[in-house]
Amino acid sequence: MSRLRRLALLAAAAALPALGLTLAGQAPASAAPNFQVPFKCGVTVTAATFGDHVPQNSVDFQKSGITGMPVLASASGTVTRVENRGSESYGRWIEIDHGSGWRTRYAHLSTQSVSVGQSVAGGKQIGTAGATGNVSGPHLHFEENLNGVTQRAVLNGVAVPYYDHTSFTSKNACGGNPYSAEEVCGDGFSVVDQQALANSSGTAYLLYNASTKANCVTTLKSTSLGTASAVSAFLEVQGSARVTDSGDFTYYAGPVKKTAAATCVKWGGSVGSNTYESGFEHCG
Repeated sequence: MSRLRRLALLAAAAALPALGLTLAGQAPASAAPNFQVPFKCGVTVTAATFGDHVPQNSVDFQKSGITGMPVLASASGTVTRVENRGSESYGRWIEIDHGSGWRTRYAHLSTQSVSVGQSVAGGKQIGTAGATGNVSGPHLHFEENLNGVTQRAVLNGVAVPYYDHTSFTSKNACGGNPYSAEEVCGDGFSVVDQQALANSSGTAYLLYNASTKANCVTTLKSTSLGTASAVSAFLEVQGSARVTDSGDFTYYAGPVKKTAAATCVKWGGSVGSNTYESGFEHCG
């Protein structure tokens, strides 16, 4: 279940029902939280994935001297399990419920520092890495589970390669929004205008793709990061109906995209009660 580990597959398979894990019956897709590498900001670890891993899509985080390193919550949520299997299976492990069917698991811990029912913010320390359970060496076993089915892991928007050993540097609890406007809008988009919202609550961005002539608007939060709260983004091409994305989001609203070559656009967004709306502009 981890980078250095060579897990006894039969023992792990036998333990899965007791752990409440289902390996079959793919559940309908649901938007995942922006899961982060479960180590402190700036720490580089190797994400190891194996074809014979149990569950197959889990990740083993490996690093020299990993024993005793703080393990952080990958996203905000509520602790649902704090277990100690001794020298069997996961050993000391923790599960966190992130809502919408998403849960993460952290196994082979040397210590646990949270309790069932506790609310934790993304980046909160929940324990330390170790080598408890059925393993051959210290590492952190990690799962991103949707409705009980382990998914291929995505860390800060980057898909973990399968099956390989890949370095990831943690951006967990580094401060600030982990997304950029370019990441939200996608390849080919560049920022052409931006407006900071009142009370340092966030920033609305207007981007443009010169190849496709498409505009894109996103609003990135600067407050309540990782916690769902009211945020919106809108884009209106002159002569057309306004398009808006609004709701309770953890990091940003949008992207809202419309093609508008040589046509003026009105754009803006909000975080909480702080709003911005441009006039019709950027007409070239």
